[in-house]
Amino acid sequence: MRKVLVVALLTILAGCASSVEELAKSGDWYQVGYQDGVSGHTERSISDLVKLGEANQADYDQGYLTGVKEYCNPNFAYQIGLSGQYYEGVCEGTEDAQQFRMEWQRGWAESQNNY
Repeated sequence: MRKVLVVALLTILAGCASSVEELAKSGDWYQVGYQDGVSGHTERSISDLVKLGEANQADYDQGYLTGVKEYCNPNFAYQIGLSGQYYEGVCEGTEDAQQFRMEWQRGWAESQNNY
């Protein structure tokens, strides 16, 4: 139950956050990276960042790594899979990568059986 509440809270907070375009326009590249990472998206290329504005790659990378570290918590992987969110492989190479993938796949399989 606690896990469900934490995932719900993270989802609500992500919904309240500024859009990536607004963050880039304001120069908050750390938050752009953080939002990509905590959402489980693959890292943007420098050309994709430049399309958003005058990119600060170092801030983006730092935010992205922080976000990925939070996303890759295997305690939330089952709920991520159960919600139907596709896993883009961003946790590969981390300490808990195998456990994350197994828990995500268990949730993903259950979500597919419900449809």
